[in-house]
Amino acid sequence: MSIYTQYTIESAPAQSQPALQQLQQTFGMIPNIAAKMAASPVLISGFLSVFQRVHSSSLTEPQIQTLLLTNAVTNASEWPVAFHTALALKEGVSPADVEAMRHGRAPTDAQLAALSMLARTLIEKRGRICGEDQQRFLDAGFSAEQTLEVIAVVAASTITNYAASVTHPALEAQFEQYAWRARAA
Repeated sequence: MSIYTQYTIESAPAQSQPALQQLQQTFGMIPNIAAKMAASPVLISGFLSVFQRVHSSSLTEPQIQTLLLTNAVTNASEWPVAFHTALALKEGVSPADVEAMRHGRAPTDAQLAALSMLARTLIEKRGRICGEDQQRFLDAGFSAEQTLEVIAVVAASTITNYAASVTHPALEAQFEQYAWRARAA
């Protein structure tokens, strides 16, 4: 049994309700992770704010989903892997590239591979990338400014990944086919 309540719009703390309403409008549902994050108005509001900005960046939705899926796998966070698998496929990322990322490998698409590699490197090196790491990303056709946007995506997904690892949200029925288990440490 989890010590974290899974809130509805009506049962959530008043300051969390607008964020849950917005997620309901966006997804047609309140993702279970957000329902648990609503226990903290600070967390759910910060989460929503940073994700809104990420999704208005110069990166495309398939690129963002590539980053989010890579981040979830790198952080061994099960709920986000299933969720972002579904969204990546919906956004047109090829099933082969999605499967590669779910297994910790780079996608075959060169730009998605560059995004995935940069995100994984940022997480594994705690943000201390070298010039060669950044140059590989730039050589794939991205800008220096987009390196900073990738950092924003990594930061946003860290919220989800850590919250999922702490609160253990149940996986929604529509994502069960994408369930993923982290390897034992």
